[in-house]
Amino acid sequence: MTPETNWAGNVQYGASHVMHPASLEELQDVVATNKLVRPLGSRHSFSTIADSEGILVSLASLPRSVEIDAAEKTATVAAGMTYGQVAIELHRQGWALHNLASLGHIAVAGACATATHGSGDRNKCLSAAVRAMTVMDPQGGIFEVAPHLDGDRFAATRAGLGGVGIVVRASLAVEPTYDVAQRVYLDLPFATFATNYEEILASAYSVSLFTDYQAARFTQVWRKQRVSPGEQLEWSDPWFGVVGATHPVHPVPGMSPDATTRQGAVVGPWHERLPHFRLDHTPSSGEEIQSEYLVAREHAAPVLEALSTIAPLIAPVLLISEVRSVAADDVWLSPAYRRDTVAFHFTWRRDPPAVLDALAAIERQIRPFDARPHWGKVHRFSPEQLFKAYPRLPSFQDQRRRLDPSGAFSNAFLDSLEQGK
Repeated sequence: MTPETNWAGNVQYGASHVMHPASLEELQDVVATNKLVRPLGSRHSFSTIADSEGILVSLASLPRSVEIDAAEKTATVAAGMTYGQVAIELHRQGWALHNLASLGHIAVAGACATATHGSGDRNKCLSAAVRAMTVMDPQGGIFEVAPHLDGDRFAATRAGLGGVGIVVRASLAVEPTYDVAQRVYLDLPFATFATNYEEILASAYSVSLFTDYQAARFTQVWRKQRVSPGEQLEWSDPWFGVVGATHPVHPVPGMSPDATTRQGAVVGPWHERLPHFRLDHTPSSGEEIQSEYLVAREHAAPVLEALSTIAPLIAPVLLISEVRSVAADDVWLSPAYRRDTVAFHFTWRRDPPAVLDALAAIERQIRPFDARPHWGKVHRFSPEQLFKAYPRLPSFQDQRRRLDPSGAFSNAFLDSLEQGK
């Protein structure tokens, strides 16, 4: 039997097998009859966070549902659905989410479990949109979490690393549907960003800057702007001394832009512009490893400068790096917990030893800036460093033991966190 792996192939799961229940009753039976169970999302985590020594259970085959409560402005969705699937149905019914990640192929439960985010000075991580969750316990029982029921239990579950139960439904904050247009600008110097980063990051609803560290510049800046009905957007050209792309581009040099969402300032629905990649295309070959470190927004320029000094160590292993902002939130294990944040994301060639060497150099450079690594990406932080980086990690661990005293949903990744206390 071919071993199961994550999407990129850099993690081979140690689980004995992957179950695909087609109903809630089947899922309850799987959970109740197995000692160790881990929920498996869309396999887009690059760390071992999703693995298990027991079995893995995918929610992708459970019935899909999107139920709108217009009065409360919430949508209760099957948590095994991808954000893309949810977005299409929301838009069809005239509703939208506040933001999306760079690709819509990720599952709601998995993305929320790891506090995954999109981009935008005023846009919080995806978990921050959760208003309630329906969760399965180790015996297959069902319980609800919401702020008014138990604030700490809700806080621990909203980004629960898959360790507090299996989330089967999530209630998400929604708003009336809206349009977005995006335009790409080319070759913005690092020096220009360093002296104007606050204005640059705030210049659109969502801003992403890409660099390959081959030179001291961002090869591309993707600016995504919300468009009101009848509004005609004005796109400055030049903008901060750089000009807009005259044809579609892919963030990774040399790759076809066919997989990317529509550029050129063409207005379209929110879910067809906020992600970088189209839902009907595979974003890349998967031959990659990803890492991400998030720092307080005021550190954006000094962190970029610190990374620039080791560009010769980064560039040979790198496919592309992305810089974007995230608004502060109150999600316990969010990298943007209680601080406006800038994320430094790295998409590496699939060369694990070389990547680990590059990460060691990066983490030395950013140590003074209190960085927080993304839970689903590859990093070299020790449990002690994670406890320092995430101030509510002790509270989360207390709730995890309360909700899963037998450790049915634990794994080596979560068990290792106990060493950091």
